[in-house]
Amino acid sequence: MERYIRPLDRRITVICGHYGSGKTELAVNLAMMLAGTDHGYERLAVVDLDIINPYFRSREQRKLLEDAGVGVYGSAYRGEITAELPALGADIRAPLEDADCRVLIDAGGNDSGAIVLNQFGKYFTPENTRMLAVVNANRPDTRDFAGAVEQIAAIEAVTGLKAEGIVNNTHLLRETDAATILKGHRLCEEICEKTGRVLWCDCYPEPVVRREELEGLPYRMPLKLYMRPTWLDVKI
Repeated sequence: MERYIRPLDRRITVICGHYGSGKTELAVNLAMMLAGTDHGYERLAVVDLDIINPYFRSREQRKLLEDAGVGVYGSAYRGEITAELPALGADIRAPLEDADCRVLIDAGGNDSGAIVLNQFGKYFTPENTRMLAVVNANRPDTRDFAGAVEQIAAIEAVTGLKAEGIVNNTHLLRETDAATILKGHRLCEEICEKTGRVLWCDCYPEPVVRREELEGLPYRMPLKLYMRPTWLDVKI
C-alpha cells in the first residue's frame, strides 16, 4: 500500500467529502486493493453510511466486494427494490466492535450526510480511527481553498472528528488528464500547508491516465471506475 497511499495506520478509516468528490469510488477501490493482501487484520469490511444520497453507494458493489472477501454493511435491506430506504442494518456495529477487522467507512456527503457517523461515535477513538477528506477541485463548492476548507470544517463540526488526511480526487471522469490531477494536487497542497493536514494521496482514473504522467507525486492511487455505469458514457 505504501507505493499508492500513505499507510492506513488505524483500524478504522473514515472517508468523507463533498457530494460528488468520489469518496465512494475511493472506498471501493481501497477495499479491492486491500482484499487478499496482508493488511494486518483477519477480516476486512466496508461500512456504507451514505443513506442521504441515493446515487453511487458502495453497497451497490456488494457482490464484487463479497466475492473478494470483503464484508459489506450498511442498509437494512439487501434488495435493490428497497435500496433507497434510509435504514441502517442492525449488524452494522459488528465490524466496528471486531478488533480483528479492518474497516473502511464510506460516510455520507457533506455535513448533512456525515452526521450519521455520530451514532457510532464511541468506536471512533483517536488511537483507532483516522478520517480522510476527499477533495475534487472540479466541484463548484470545493474548487478553491476557501470552499474546500469550509466543507471539511463543516463535516468536522458535526462529527467531532478531525480530517487529518486529504485525498486529491480531482477528475473529469473519462475526460481526466494529468493536468486535471495536478490542478487538484496544488489545491490540496495549499490546504495541507495552511491547515496542518497531510496529503494522503493523489488519485487518478487508471483507464484514462498513466501513472508515469504523474511523476513527482509520491503517492499515486490508481482508481478503477467501479462506480461509473458504462451507459453514462454513451454519446448522444
